[in-house]
Amino acid sequence: MVRQRVVLIADLIGTAVFAIEGATAAIHAGLDLLGVLVLSFTVALGGGVIRDLLIGATPPNALRDWRYPTLAFVAGLATFLLHAQIEAVPLMFMVTLDAAGLALFAVAGAEKAIEFNISSISAILMGAVTGCGGGVIRDVFLARIPMVLNADIYASAALLGAAVVVAGRRLGLAPSVAASAGFIACFAVRILAFRYGWHLPRIAGAA
Repeated sequence: MVRQRVVLIADLIGTAVFAIEGATAAIHAGLDLLGVLVLSFTVALGGGVIRDLLIGATPPNALRDWRYPTLAFVAGLATFLLHAQIEAVPLMFMVTLDAAGLALFAVAGAEKAIEFNISSISAILMGAVTGCGGGVIRDVFLARIPMVLNADIYASAALLGAAVVVAGRRLGLAPSVAASAGFIACFAVRILAFRYGWHLPRIAGAA
């Protein structure tokens, strides 16, 4: 029961955060209101839908629980109506919000996978899929290279957060403790990576 509550809370907060991010990306791309709502839904729930399909949790929560799509659409509409105010928000605040959403979804994805008794490695991957899947779909819709493939430690941060959750649960920690540790790990690494420009190794001069 406690584990399910942790997953639900993390999922709902992450949904709102990523819906705002998706709507903002759509506005920057010049999409109309429908496009904004589609992107807000996709970014907020795409990763969770992919996770649920992969672990056999069907129909996905995004389709079964009315709170998820409603929250995504409301957040997207609010972003559309208040875009001028959101544009005035400092970049670091938006990065912090995005890092929080990433961490929440990585935690929720790993916890949900553990509920279905899949292997530790797969649970870690499901955490990353939940955190990054919606963003990948967003970038495909907007015809650009997915940010997770070239951002400063993004998917790697999600993998780390999910790994901490899984390790904590295997060691017998309470769900809330393991989730908190995973959130802190993912969030801290993502913020530090942005702040100091950390990134994974690349081939110098490669096109």
